[in-house]
Amino acid sequence: MFETSISVDRRQFLKRLGAAGIVGAALPRLSFPAFALGETDDAKPIAADLSTPLDVTDDEMNAVYEEIKTPFKYGIVLPQEDGDPVDSPNVFRLDGTWYMIYLRFLDKTGYVARLAKSDDLVHWETLGTVAPFREKGWDAWQCSPSAALVDHVWGGSYALQPYDGKYWFTYIGGEGKGYEPDPLKIGLAHTDAPTVAKEWTRLDEPIMSPDDPDARDFEKTTMYKTSVIWDRDETLGFPFVCFYNGKSVATGRSVERIGIAVSDDLRRWRRYGTGPIIDNGSGISGDPQVVKIGDLWCMFYFGAFWKPKAFDTFAVSRDLKSWRKWNGAHLVEPSKPYDQTYAHKPWVVKHDGIVYHFYNAVGDQGRCIALATSKEL
Repeated sequence: MFETSISVDRRQFLKRLGAAGIVGAALPRLSFPAFALGETDDAKPIAADLSTPLDVTDDEMNAVYEEIKTPFKYGIVLPQEDGDPVDSPNVFRLDGTWYMIYLRFLDKTGYVARLAKSDDLVHWETLGTVAPFREKGWDAWQCSPSAALVDHVWGGSYALQPYDGKYWFTYIGGEGKGYEPDPLKIGLAHTDAPTVAKEWTRLDEPIMSPDDPDARDFEKTTMYKTSVIWDRDETLGFPFVCFYNGKSVATGRSVERIGIAVSDDLRRWRRYGTGPIIDNGSGISGDPQVVKIGDLWCMFYFGAFWKPKAFDTFAVSRDLKSWRKWNGAHLVEPSKPYDQTYAHKPWVVKHDGIVYHFYNAVGDQGRCIALATSKEL
């Protein structure tokens, strides 16, 4: 009845099934191999114009800044653990309790994923490890976690949303020991108990890699932190959108830029557009977190070395693919002894009228997780 060669686009195939009246509860779950989009299509990014922001005005940029700014530094909320650095906060909420996943650089060997909880977003209790070393495989010694499908509505629930009966996390994985040895790839993990310190189930293979056929020039050395949102409006034509930073050293200098990938099912991804959406020309633009403020999308991210030190800033978009970068005052920057070296890697929520900006602080107390707020606590 249908053409089922590998050149048939998966989405069009499903539409044909629906038109024929055979998609429904009685139809078993379809499993599509990695080549289901067609070998030719899958080998290149989805064509898209990423170049021109859609009329994000100066007034709108200023209004977003006034909404999200956090001039009051509370201090460190998660210190180093037995001398080991901690880093990369991701915050979500379930059943009235706040949870944070973050990484610990364990014994100078690599990253493990950790879980903490809080009743007030200020005082945190560490629960334990959810992704330990595996000692073999592509992600044996590195697992830097990111919470996927967190409610991205600004001031909303920040709930970790289940999909396909599970809760999902992406992570940076690698098989080398040390501090972020190249290459790093993006993996996917799930659990049925995201509030408990038990080991996640990780997929056997990465979901994105620097050597994928559609990997773009800016990401062909290593891939870093992800922010995966569930866009139920399918603004880009897909329900799941992944923002991440990648690095290429092909030109002899290391530059990190932020790009997009899209998916129907979290497991199979395609790059969107032929280049990055955030590029500051040098240094690092990384660790994006995407939220929606009214009709605008806001991306928190950190910058380093294209301006002094490391700091948190943002960009704004109407369509998820073209972004206007903020050029005003940084959201967080080094100013205290505990963050005098770096103040970067944002995760930002608004709750009960207060903006909480978690970030990585590097200073006289090592590498820790600190908090800045919109009101003095």
